[in-house]
Amino acid sequence: MASPNNFLIGIDVGTASTRAGLFDPAGRLLAAAASGHEIFRPRPDFVEQSSDDIWEKAGDCVREVLRASGVAPEAVAGLGFDATCSLVCLDAADRPLSVSGDGDARRNIIVWMDHRAVDQAERINRGGHRVLDYVGGRISPEMQPPKLLWLKENLPGTWAKAGRFLDLADFLVYRATGQDRRSLCTSVCKWTYLGHQGPEGAWDLEFFRAIGLADLFGNGRVPATAHPLGSLAGALSAKSAAELGLTTGTMVGVGIIDAHAGGLGSLGPVAASARTDPAAWDRALALVGGTSSCHMVSSYTPRFVPGVWGPYRAAMIPGMWLNEGGQSASGALLDQVIEDSAAGAKLAEEATKKGESVYQALNRIVHELQAAAGCGPELTIGLHVLPYHHGNRSPRADPGARGTVSGLTLESGAETLALRYYATVQAIAYGTRHIIEALGEQGYRTADIHLCGGHVNNPLLVQEYADVTGCQVALPREKEAVLLGAAILGATAAGIHPGLLAAMEAMSHAGEMVRPDSRHAAYHQRKYEVFTRMYGQQKELAAIMAGGGEAESRPC
Repeated sequence: MASPNNFLIGIDVGTASTRAGLFDPAGRLLAAAASGHEIFRPRPDFVEQSSDDIWEKAGDCVREVLRASGVAPEAVAGLGFDATCSLVCLDAADRPLSVSGDGDARRNIIVWMDHRAVDQAERINRGGHRVLDYVGGRISPEMQPPKLLWLKENLPGTWAKAGRFLDLADFLVYRATGQDRRSLCTSVCKWTYLGHQGPEGAWDLEFFRAIGLADLFGNGRVPATAHPLGSLAGALSAKSAAELGLTTGTMVGVGIIDAHAGGLGSLGPVAASARTDPAAWDRALALVGGTSSCHMVSSYTPRFVPGVWGPYRAAMIPGMWLNEGGQSASGALLDQVIEDSAAGAKLAEEATKKGESVYQALNRIVHELQAAAGCGPELTIGLHVLPYHHGNRSPRADPGARGTVSGLTLESGAETLALRYYATVQAIAYGTRHIIEALGEQGYRTADIHLCGGHVNNPLLVQEYADVTGCQVALPREKEAVLLGAAILGATAAGIHPGLLAAMEAMSHAGEMVRPDSRHAAYHQRKYEVFTRMYGQQKELAAIMAGGGEAESRPC
């Protein structure tokens, strides 16, 4: 039973919503709240948000969890923030500064999924810089250096006025405490900070000079050092405490990327096992599935995996190296399949009337079709999907890759939509298998997928992850594992638990285990072979259309 003053709040800022969860020191969720925030898409590949809007929604959610739980503000000892790896721009007075071509200051965030900086990323990659060894060999347009270079080249007024550039999680910590204490997680994973250089890590300033961003440093825009996960950023300022509905007695932890928070919130059982069986880390993969998906593994020594981000020192688990694979669109792709079909809106409306989600309706139709046909995953034998609609993050590291669907017919309706949806579910699982195989080439022996995020709510997808990869899928006891991971940071900042690993063991617990059905292994092996060939065929077609020149998938 929690004492009167050791409750913890985790705030999670995802792509589409801001959420808050109130926990006790044992990791039990007492109340949760969510609020959608604004997303602006002024043109293709441009995605922007507002830091003021997100902060306001955070306050709404915190006040709601306090109201729902009956916990007094002064009883909240610790607070942690996680967020997408989006870029926040502030002026010298810490006011929002526009990243948009129309100058709207409210739109001061370049969202992680924004691909405006593809050309800048390609130029950086041609430089052969040593820091690229620590991002899988190629920097992504989803990381911050390409975005910063785009701003400098395309919005020089914004660049000249900028007082601070921050990762979104770091902005939230700064807004909360007034202390600009950047996270080792965000800085290493998205800014090329070398966390393994010296006792506190270091920037490769020669890299930034070479790419034209030397003036990013030495003026307060980016601090010289980053701070480890589990450390204290500071107490809530009086202004921020009032805005959040809390008190200045609440301690705030250094921030973390949202996916990595899911790792903290789901890997507690692995941390406990590793005390007597160090190889437990080698068998465990944290899969955080939402709009996109992140696949994270930890090792005691650095492992360089082509096309997979990292190795990152202490970016998630203290003292360990992190490799991070990912899919730029997973949940977003399933949404797109539904929204792109004329049957989708009608099915969603009917599902709502029945008190179920559109995904529950689609899963039910898939099972009905399987029962009628007397088969399982073979239902999609003639329908194949390459799920690279927003490029491939890992292991191909090709942001220019595109989605492909093979096997379409003139049929329409809910059953046709369900088949395409099911084929896309399988394709997402094949993408995960591809990442696991790339990790395996460098010594990882993944046996257990520790799944968290929105994907845990889709049993069809969970089973496909198991069947396609041959791994067990471990679900956390607390489904809101990302919120829990943020609360774990608050717990260590407040001294409720003596360190990050201790907090993980105390607060993150195992739930259901989903095992693979080996009866479908041969079918998935054949279909996976099709999956892996589709990318090569796409490149061949692009080469033909390039007329012998450089293959280019984008229109003129």
